Amino acid sequence: MENTGDLTLSESTPPPQRRGLGLGSIVLLIGVALVAVVFGLALVRQNQTQPTAGPAPDFTLTTMDGGEVKLSALKGRVVVVNFWASWCGPCRDEATVLERVWQKYQPQDVVFVGVAYTDTQKNAAAYLAQYNVTYPNGLDIGTKISELYNIEGVPETFIIDREGRIVQFFKVPFAPTTSDPQYGEKILSQAIETALGNPT
Repeated sequence: MENTGDLTLSESTPPPQRRGLGLGSIVLLIGVALVAVVFGLALVRQNQTQPTAGPAPDFTLTTMDGGEVKLSALKGRVVVVNFWASWCGPCRDEATVLERVWQKYQPQDVVFVGVAYTDTQKNAAAYLAQYNVTYPNGLDIGTKISELYNIEGVPETFIIDREGRIVQFFKVPFAPTTSDPQYGEKILSQAIETALGNPT
């Protein structure tokens, strides 16, 4: 310190420098990181598609009558898994075709399983009664099965061979066309024959 008459000068000491990040900065960085993770997971999910080959994801479905269908227990049979909804117009277009083909192939150890996507018990039951659907159907509670199969909409149908592998995937309804009333039935039957080892 230096005294110059009445004026006293002192050397100023700089304030201590802070090291590291403050609490606010840390919270902000964590928030940015969480947003990045959420967007990253959304992009990964968006880029996933339905499985079209390889082992079919296993699931257990509680049927409308209180029974249970476990996909892995059906190994040794050809399985047709159809995702549908009572509010879906194209599903209604194919409902009678699915039932007819089920009746045709049931004696050949072919199993149909209907999975109702984002539907209610009441509406799904009314739909099944309206179209006289007799093969096992159940609600996909919490869309868990739909997520396993990366369902993007309905109807979507998977043909699974005797070894439990997906051999065909259809993202269109098996509906009749104006030029060919048997079109949907022919396409589905052909896919089942191929899975049975009887290509036409």
